Amino acid sequence: MFCVNVSINIVNSKIHKYIFIKLHIIVYFAYIRIIFLCINTITLIFLVMNQFDTSNKNHFIFTTERLAFHILGGLSSFGLDRLRVTIKVHRNEDEFHALRHSIDLYNANGVEKFVRKLAEFLEIGTSVIRRALQELIAKLEQHRLELLDQVEQDEVEEYLLSKKERRSAMDFLKSQDLLGKTNKLIGKSGVIGEENNRLLMYLIFTSRKMNNPLHCISFGSSGSGKTHLQSSIAELIPTEDRLSLTSLSSNSFYYFKRHELKHKLVLIEDLDGADDVLYPLRELQTKKRITKSVVQKGTGGQGTTKNLVVEGPVSVAGCTTKESIYEDNSNRSFLLYIDESEEQDERIMNYQRKLSAGNVDIEQELQAEALLQNVQRLLKPVRVINPFAEALILPKSVFKPRRTNAHYLQFIEAVTFYHQHQRESKFDLHTGEEYIETTLEDIKYANELLKPILLRKSDNLNGATRSYFERLKTYLHKKQDSIFTNREIRKEFRMAESTHRRYQLVLQQEGYIKRRTDIQSDSFVYEIVDVDEFGELENSINSALSFCLEKLEEQRN
Repeated sequence: MFCVNVSINIVNSKIHKYIFIKLHIIVYFAYIRIIFLCINTITLIFLVMNQFDTSNKNHFIFTTERLAFHILGGLSSFGLDRLRVTIKVHRNEDEFHALRHSIDLYNANGVEKFVRKLAEFLEIGTSVIRRALQELIAKLEQHRLELLDQVEQDEVEEYLLSKKERRSAMDFLKSQDLLGKTNKLIGKSGVIGEENNRLLMYLIFTSRKMNNPLHCISFGSSGSGKTHLQSSIAELIPTEDRLSLTSLSSNSFYYFKRHELKHKLVLIEDLDGADDVLYPLRELQTKKRITKSVVQKGTGGQGTTKNLVVEGPVSVAGCTTKESIYEDNSNRSFLLYIDESEEQDERIMNYQRKLSAGNVDIEQELQAEALLQNVQRLLKPVRVINPFAEALILPKSVFKPRRTNAHYLQFIEAVTFYHQHQRESKFDLHTGEEYIETTLEDIKYANELLKPILLRKSDNLNGATRSYFERLKTYLHKKQDSIFTNREIRKEFRMAESTHRRYQLVLQQEGYIKRRTDIQSDSFVYEIVDVDEFGELENSINSALSFCLEKLEEQRN
């Protein structure tokens, strides 16, 4: 019996010991869990109290347990050697009692003075402020690095065509009558009228991918739609390939990255606001690069000279009402004169009425725009050789024939370049470089599109005066008369006296009209000297272009 009791006591003692150990383990893990919960709670409280809000790029907010820091005006990501900010600091409970200050947070002496000034102003210990500022600086540095990474990602990001988009664009590029279909598709995208100008501008913008891009300047009176035409055609170019500028400083172009503008389309809405950059623009057009030497502070504050280089080539397009001011830039560009006829006015107003009435298929316009953008993405840089170039001779009436001849040949190459997926690829035997050749059909297309341009290049009158003179001829032809008075024309054309006087003066000086005295009214009247002069000039240009083409076709046959 004694043995049994002893055995039972031993068993009970082991059970109690096991239960005791198990309870200790449970309590231990409970304590650990409580500790972790406390740590998480403290961390959460700390994160809540030390928030860094960057949702507004012009107003960052950093809050600690006792202070709130406001970074006003955002953060510049240019130059990692400084951290200059405009800062506002206040207590959390008193927003209106705040200290505002501009400071470079990398300037240790300046920061220390700011800490003491802030401690005195807010009546808080310097150690609290100093620690909060160090946390703020660390967060600003991290955010700036994230911004720089984002910029680099945006720069290299390219639009990836889906299989369906690629197939549709390639089928379009390989279709017959490519230029005709392109012109119709431009019209479907929402560009009204301007059939010749819009296709010409589209091909000029396409040339940005070539080694010798083309450029254009659109002329027209205020409200004629020149900027609208340029921006509408630019929408057909992929976003990653175009750069639209409204206002520029004299050094703007020199601070682009070296290859940031390469093969880009640079759009200037109004050349009147870009006077300071006309020279670097001309250099980019002609030399395909610009260089500027600047002095920057190096190690130890010593000045060092740095060369800023921006590489081209670029295609430049701009608009202006002042035809004679930008002669140097005009010589490097195709001059496009906006259609200001009554028929074009009616076409545009009809479109505006349909748009207001909801009768315009916006989805169709967007589809046409997307297709033409994808077409541009499939065009790859390739060399173009024109085997007929030596036989192409411009009319002798063309002004500045050297540059005009170069533009003429480059535009033919642009037409060939656009047809690259319809041309056989060839390879240079010596260099192995791939190239495609111009065909007679390309020259024919180019001649048709360039006739108005070459006509303007051969005309003694500027575009506005020529438009007025041709309108005057049409009016007198309907009237079956060749004599007119200033008062009659101003009333008929609803034209300002100063504008009419300017046109009349140019026409008299160039010998297109002459003034004589009317015997019956004893006043001055005017008479057109040669009604057919413009038609004869147009025929001479057409004949010269046709002669070269016919001669080449005979040689081919």
